[in-house]
Amino acid sequence: MKITKKLFIFAVILMVATTAVFAEGQQEGEAQKTAELAYVNWEEGVAYTHLAMVVLEDQMGYDVEITAADVAPAYTSIAQGDMDAFMETWLPVLHKDYVDKYQDDIIDLGHVYEGTQSGLVVPDYMEIETISEINDIADELDGKITGIDAGAGVMKTTEQVIDLYDLDVKLMASSGPAMTAALKDAVANKEPIVVTGWRPHTMFGRWDLRFLKQDKDQVWGTGNIHIKGRKGLREDKPELAQFLENLYFTDAQLADLMLTIAEGEDTEEAARQWMNDNMDVVEKWIP
Repeated sequence: MKITKKLFIFAVILMVATTAVFAEGQQEGEAQKTAELAYVNWEEGVAYTHLAMVVLEDQMGYDVEITAADVAPAYTSIAQGDMDAFMETWLPVLHKDYVDKYQDDIIDLGHVYEGTQSGLVVPDYMEIETISEINDIADELDGKITGIDAGAGVMKTTEQVIDLYDLDVKLMASSGPAMTAALKDAVANKEPIVVTGWRPHTMFGRWDLRFLKQDKDQVWGTGNIHIKGRKGLREDKPELAQFLENLYFTDAQLADLMLTIAEGEDTEEAARQWMNDNMDVVEKWIP
């Protein structure tokens, strides 16, 4: 009887321990199946961040939270470990200061797009060709360049250009959508306008536009869009980190996704439609 009783007690202890280990492992697994992603309210970032969300949720079983933020707090959130990844780091120029500042607290998950371009953009009907010529039409522009959200990389570099080129205009902060709306109105009325622009962006598919030439100091160049993650992401959530490292678009793919999003009534559903129509592309990203 004593032996039987001891065996029974041992079995109970073993069962409790096994259950506890299983429960702990299950909790860890559930924790790994979450993703918190920060993005900026720019067309390309909105498009592929929503696509990443629906792929993670529909194809990989994740619980995903995406948060739109200005650039500075977005970097702060991943550096402090509050978010898993920031989806839109423009390198080597626009976000260099942020990457240098937080280099010890963030990791690089590779580039999601190659061949970016930033600068000052005008409609093709305008006669000016160079940045220096902005001073010739400063009055027609009401003394302003139409910008996006304050703190964005292209805003910082545009301020540098205004100083370097001694331009007699002010940079007016707004937002990506507000800048696009102002450009749309100007083009409709054939009015002069200079905006902070970048490629990829649907504006180049909608209207005939061009970048003004940098005829003096060369501030802008081509580059890539990277995804930056919080330190420790690869160890805590290896599958998520691998998915974000695999995420990549050709110019044609991103242009098609952005157009699908722009023409859709609901961003998430438009992203889901693109996913379903392009599973041959999506499957390559899933670890």
